[in-house]
Amino acid sequence: MSKSLVLCFLYKTALGRMILKLLVQPEVSRVAGKFLSSGLSKWLVKYYIWKHKIDMDNIEIPAKGFSSFNDFFIRKRRIEYYDLTQDHLISPCDGFLTYVKIKKNSVFEIKNTRFSLEDLLDDHKLAMEFQNGTALIFRLTPANYHRYCYVANGRILYFRRIKGKLHCVRPIALRVVPVFVQNSREYQVIKTDKFGTMIQMEIGALLVGKIKNYRQPLRQDNIKAGEEKGYFEFGGSTIIVLLKENSICFNGKLYEKKNSNREIMVHMGECVAQTKKERRLCNGK
Repeated sequence: MSKSLVLCFLYKTALGRMILKLLVQPEVSRVAGKFLSSGLSKWLVKYYIWKHKIDMDNIEIPAKGFSSFNDFFIRKRRIEYYDLTQDHLISPCDGFLTYVKIKKNSVFEIKNTRFSLEDLLDDHKLAMEFQNGTALIFRLTPANYHRYCYVANGRILYFRRIKGKLHCVRPIALRVVPVFVQNSREYQVIKTDKFGTMIQMEIGALLVGKIKNYRQPLRQDNIKAGEEKGYFEFGGSTIIVLLKENSICFNGKLYEKKNSNREIMVHMGECVAQTKKERRLCNGK
């Protein structure tokens, strides 16, 4: 049975939704997590690499191989490339980027799912601060590298974790339930050196969907662009960067890479936006 048929069954039939309700329970997630972190899951690694055509040339491979599927999934690269120009905002990850203007009192529709910024942040006052700003939405696929970094230099103001039901992030699921509202998510509010106050958020997904951030208990902590922020264990994943009004100019060259779904393929460390001052200098104005 194909994935699309399975998802149709889970989300569009009464029996499927009953099964899905069981699948998203924390107990199921914990059992799946233990299996994927055990040696019993090692056989999945070769199949996963083959199925998703993953390039392993730049990957750190342990002398005895990966100890489990999750050990492989959170693999590290030997060499990273970052655009560390001070006036540049970089991509936090490999994946597909959607650029969205935040309109006052608007409801976002991302992959056919509608939700408000207040629902996403679970904070009305904070959501109001980002009205008329910009949302950069990064969707990671199973084949992507699942470590991610900070997008700019700055200082962490505070951290928030929001528990939620874990749901699949594939498009059919997004058409039926408000996935981003229900999924677990973590975010840091960061005072950046060049782009004002921003939010960098990670969102988990079906089954394990675990978010592993290194600095979650810390406040007033300085961070650097390109510094590894954390990683996702197995499960589809999304990162959202929220910026206030007039804080960035989007890198227009990226539009040339837009696919049929209006998403832009990006790589971790690639420049996705710049300050308005930098844009004027580049345009010779």
